[in-house]
Amino acid sequence: MSIRSFKTLAGLGLTASVFAGAAHAASLQEAATLASAASVKTLEFAGAGHWRQFGQAPVPGGDWPKFDVSAYSAAIDFDKAAERVLITRSQTPDGRARPAPVEQKLEWFIVGDKAWNVAPPQGAAPGAAPVATPAPAAVDERVAEIWATPQGFLKAALANNAKSETAGSGVEVSFAIGARRFVGTIGADNHVSAIKTWIDTPVLGDTLIETHFSGYKDFGGLHFPAEIHRSEGGHEILHVNVASAKANGAVDIAVPANVASAPAPVVAVASEKLADGVFYLTGGTHHSLAVEEKDHVVLIEAPLSEERSIALIQKIGEIIPGKPVKYVVNSHVHFDHSGGLRTFVDAGATIVTQDISKAYYEKAWAAPHTLRPDRLAASKKAAKFETYEHKHALGDLHAIEIHHIAGSGHSDDLALVFLPKEKLVIEADAYTPAAVGAPPPATPNPFSVNLYDNIQKLRLDVERIAGLHGRVATIDELRVAIGLKKAAAN
Repeated sequence: MSIRSFKTLAGLGLTASVFAGAAHAASLQEAATLASAASVKTLEFAGAGHWRQFGQAPVPGGDWPKFDVSAYSAAIDFDKAAERVLITRSQTPDGRARPAPVEQKLEWFIVGDKAWNVAPPQGAAPGAAPVATPAPAAVDERVAEIWATPQGFLKAALANNAKSETAGSGVEVSFAIGARRFVGTIGADNHVSAIKTWIDTPVLGDTLIETHFSGYKDFGGLHFPAEIHRSEGGHEILHVNVASAKANGAVDIAVPANVASAPAPVVAVASEKLADGVFYLTGGTHHSLAVEEKDHVVLIEAPLSEERSIALIQKIGEIIPGKPVKYVVNSHVHFDHSGGLRTFVDAGATIVTQDISKAYYEKAWAAPHTLRPDRLAASKKAAKFETYEHKHALGDLHAIEIHHIAGSGHSDDLALVFLPKEKLVIEADAYTPAAVGAPPPATPNPFSVNLYDNIQKLRLDVERIAGLHGRVATIDELRVAIGLKKAAAN
């Protein structure tokens, strides 16, 4: 490496001692030069392909569900650590009984530590103006995407005291941005071929995001891959065939006022008594239900995160004092419905779940949880399970029946809970009761049809349904929603 090249590297925060050898430093600089990384302030690229929904596998441990992407575009401002991603997608038919695919247009943003989505308000009429909604849970993943582009990775490597070592015919380069670690491979052709980074997710802990690049082309002077393939948590999450790419265009991304001024999210749990000893725990997008027994509590669902579970524990202690949560019934593995289970494992509760879900949880919960350690990472307690295939029973003061929802297109491990005395079903994702007075859907949701069919086959005497999204509805409202009954006149 020439003295001039060494000075260039040193001026960017690199010294020969950072690298295993001068050849490695030269490889990084050559790659950066080829990618024009040092001079790239903004990056834009677009294409099409497919995207998958993380944490929503219809089979525990299986692939994330697939969506066809007719248009994908990303615009990045590296100086501001800002990104805008626009996706037009529709779910890929997979042979499961699902709602008919509809085209969805998604807009995702981040600037620094502020992430938000832009979409019409939930439940709004067609054509309603989109609004910006804070998305703090998406910050880590979106930051990772910025620096997991070839130019972003090289710029960050040059600015963050990267280390490197020989890896086959190429060079492995690693560095950290705060607590975020990045490891990339530069091939013999001086192109970035792969990048690994890790983020925290409540179920999987330290979750690997791995991006591979291939088919580099000259896009008007910018060397950029023609194909991007990304996996998250061991399964594919994104595949883009790149049609265009450019550097240093006008990328103007500003944080909306309501996002900039939004307070830190506060997890609050509200309680509604549905019957003696039966409490509907709401206060957010995902709900739970607590059932009081002689000397303990049975909790149905621990969704989202440890923060939500801590708030649930506090609320249960207020409404049912002196009785610990002994059992937590899990509706299914999807991460938004299982993200709080680890907290209850630490608290000593037994997890009640499908036979096919136990092995998945045991493997997931054994993974490292170092990026954002939770209570279970500290206590290292072993999980206790009660599992079943078709039906399970709990309760002493209250009879509690847990039934597998057979044939659901949503998830193979989906369950409902039935309280016979209260004639109450508790379920997630099969039926989300609409707002009171809202017209029934033009086409019945097959998940809801399947739920009703299961209720009938199981001969459950049901009067009410407590949705773990939405609200408490009557069985007649479900019949209306699936077209078996007309809505009552106002």
